[in-house]
Amino acid sequence: MHLASPSGAHYAGGMALSRERLDALYEVWNRPEFIHPDPLEFLSAYPDVAQREVVGLVAASLAYGRVTSILQVVERVLQVLGENPVDYVCHRSEVQMEQDLEGIVHRFARPSHLAALLAGVGKTLVQKGSLEAAFLQGYGSSDFAGGLISLTSSLRLGVTGDCGHLLPKPEKGSACKRLCLYLRWMVRQDAVDLGGWERVSPAHLWLPLDTWMHRIALLAGWTHRKSADVRTVQDVTQALAKICPEDPIRYDFALSRYGIRQGLSPEEIFQ
Repeated sequence: MHLASPSGAHYAGGMALSRERLDALYEVWNRPEFIHPDPLEFLSAYPDVAQREVVGLVAASLAYGRVTSILQVVERVLQVLGENPVDYVCHRSEVQMEQDLEGIVHRFARPSHLAALLAGVGKTLVQKGSLEAAFLQGYGSSDFAGGLISLTSSLRLGVTGDCGHLLPKPEKGSACKRLCLYLRWMVRQDAVDLGGWERVSPAHLWLPLDTWMHRIALLAGWTHRKSADVRTVQDVTQALAKICPEDPIRYDFALSRYGIRQGLSPEEIFQ
């Protein structure tokens, strides 16, 4: 699945955001000191890419709901994984992990869901060597949706339990917001995104479309679609690709500060 063409080359009624304005916002906000509160902050403690891709998937999969709750539950799960998350997921059984995670709940996510996700990570690492390798099997050289399908299919294969909503189903049209966020962290490399996956191009990433980014996209005229579904993700990503074709979601972190940080609102972006 490649990016669909947007419903119109230019959207009427949107408040224009030039590349100059977006670059200015990037320079102001795209700094490590503005990461907190954001689950991205956990990745900096893991300089090794192999460890970071495990930690990043955990943090991104739990990135829904109140940010304070997200940070608390991610920290608790990482305490269970210990100093070597790769070793943990590769050598603990799914049953053992569910026992280790007893009492850790995040909205609809229960220990069984978390254990199934971690077990899938462990099996994928053992069989393919890395989560990046699982993604690349479907990605080829440019098929981002194929990569998402390949990665999520691998994470579910051979797992006894159900990951539930912790793991999306891109083949069914999911917008895959949290998985797109994870790929941003792992592929892009700048002052906030640490990267590590060198065989996936930033040009092919999809925007992690949450409520705030959807609101900004509507204000900017990057889409007219009211549902934050995969078609809207494609619409907005294509509009951003016209601004910055080599790295369409370059501005995601800076723009999302206007939803995460207290005292800021999306409307201020256009002032």
